[in-house]
Amino acid sequence: MTHRVTVLALDDLNSFDLGVPPQVFGAARDATGAPLYTVTTCTDGGAPVRGTGGFRVLPDRDLDAVAEAGTVVVPGVYGAPLADGTIPPAVGAALRAAHARGARIMSICTGAAVLAAAGLLDDRPATTHWAWAERFRRLYPRVRLDPDVLFVDDGQVLTSAGVAAGVDLCLHVVRRDHGSGVANSAARRCVVPPWRDGGQAQFIERPVPATGDAGTARTRAWALDRLAEPVTLTGLAAHARMSVRTFTRRFRDETGESPARWLLRQRVQHARLLLETTDLGVDAVARRSGLGSGTALRHHLAREIGVPPSAYRRTFRRPA
Repeated sequence: MTHRVTVLALDDLNSFDLGVPPQVFGAARDATGAPLYTVTTCTDGGAPVRGTGGFRVLPDRDLDAVAEAGTVVVPGVYGAPLADGTIPPAVGAALRAAHARGARIMSICTGAAVLAAAGLLDDRPATTHWAWAERFRRLYPRVRLDPDVLFVDDGQVLTSAGVAAGVDLCLHVVRRDHGSGVANSAARRCVVPPWRDGGQAQFIERPVPATGDAGTARTRAWALDRLAEPVTLTGLAAHARMSVRTFTRRFRDETGESPARWLLRQRVQHARLLLETTDLGVDAVARRSGLGSGTALRHHLAREIGVPPSAYRRTFRRPA
């Protein structure tokens, strides 16, 4: 028997996310070529829903399909779950009932907000698109959110990061259900990698904030111009004309980090920029970003974003 997957679509849905489950699960076949999953799409009342891109989706089923599913997938949304933390009562009830009877519950991107609004992520680890992480935390403080990973598998409840991370999660589920061989074949049919190294952290935009003139801002700007040079806490405090103790306290109040942690993060960010925009070797990138050696760069990049310099460059380097 094929495993039943129901995609539960809400208004203002992410159209890309909606197409991921039928594509990936539909590509999973057994040794004879027979499909291993059946996928259907439903909405509250079977009504059409708006999708990004200026069109509406007319589903085949209403919420009764959730009651029949072995797996329920909620695509990303941009409406009420992210605005005020609410979902239609019938949707919440259907999700909770599916969870209570043991169905696997999944979300893609901001679909995690729907699961959170239904109460299914309370005190659980989860992820969502990094760009919505702060709003998500404010709306759903009980969720143990990790915006740095591509997906979180917490057993019965699984969540993924933004957009293409839904592909990663669906392939992970196929791998969990039927093994790597089936998942790899499904990935080939979809023309995507069967596994991506690292996490969402490598895709997060972290622009350097405007420094302004107050507090330690001028010293931060001064340090950013000297990332390749030895910069000490004593030197930073002296530039700010403060004692080390006062400077450290003011710096943490203004940035939320210690001076050493902030400086290391800026150096890693600069190393990422050099890997993306130059052909410099790893040792040269490490020296220019103030990390000292290629070994240190590999260590810090792996800790910050989960991938080595070579893999990061392959993903983000734009050929001249």
